[in-house]
Amino acid sequence: MQNQRDYNLEGQDAREHKYAYGFDFDVMHPYMLRSFEPFFRQGSLLELGSYQGDFTGRFLPYFDDITCVEASDEAIGIAQNRLGTQVQFINATFEKVTLPKRYDNIVLTHVLEHLDDPVQVLKRINAEWLTEKGRFFLVCPNANAPSRQIAVKMGLISHNTAVTPAEAEHGHRCTYALDTLERDAIAAGLKVIHRSGIFFKALANFQWDRLLQTDIISPAYLEGCYHLGQQYPELCSSIFLLCEAGKPR
Repeated sequence: MQNQRDYNLEGQDAREHKYAYGFDFDVMHPYMLRSFEPFFRQGSLLELGSYQGDFTGRFLPYFDDITCVEASDEAIGIAQNRLGTQVQFINATFEKVTLPKRYDNIVLTHVLEHLDDPVQVLKRINAEWLTEKGRFFLVCPNANAPSRQIAVKMGLISHNTAVTPAEAEHGHRCTYALDTLERDAIAAGLKVIHRSGIFFKALANFQWDRLLQTDIISPAYLEGCYHLGQQYPELCSSIFLLCEAGKPR
């Protein structure tokens, strides 16, 4: 029997690992949005797993109709104070939530690896929530990012796809690579129409946070890492699949 999960606790910083780093907010969020923007459909947006609304706020210039589903009531409280009535928040799990309609754009970033049954949730996205011509933006941390592979060679992690103790504290259930992420998307009946990576990354998040406080990293260097990631998606910080609705399975 599945133990009851405490989503508020999973969102807190662990002793040796933060839930979210400055690198996530200041580097990854802008580059994720930049990767998504050419593929947006006009209309509504559903964000699954909004946490405290940091990424949500970046969608406001693009969409007037934004709905977020988030399991942590504490995170929703912070997001609501930040964004007010511009966004509709629903405090529920993806497995149990009932949504009033289908959406033209659905975003699931750095969340799928937290789910107990990721394929079942992907099936709900495909069969219940995505419009016929809608777009689904799926992003996960990459097991094969160079920073992670280096940690394996250092003996800090047993293998690329391992779930570390700190990740487990934050609710991670698996670590995806491009092939396994696409496997689960296809198993749910989704059509993968574009695959890519976001930001070439050879340093850990805590190392990036320290460097970003100096003048060692320039905007040109960040741009270089972003563009190199387009060339080598399997070596990016995050992997990205763009999907459309397929035949439900």
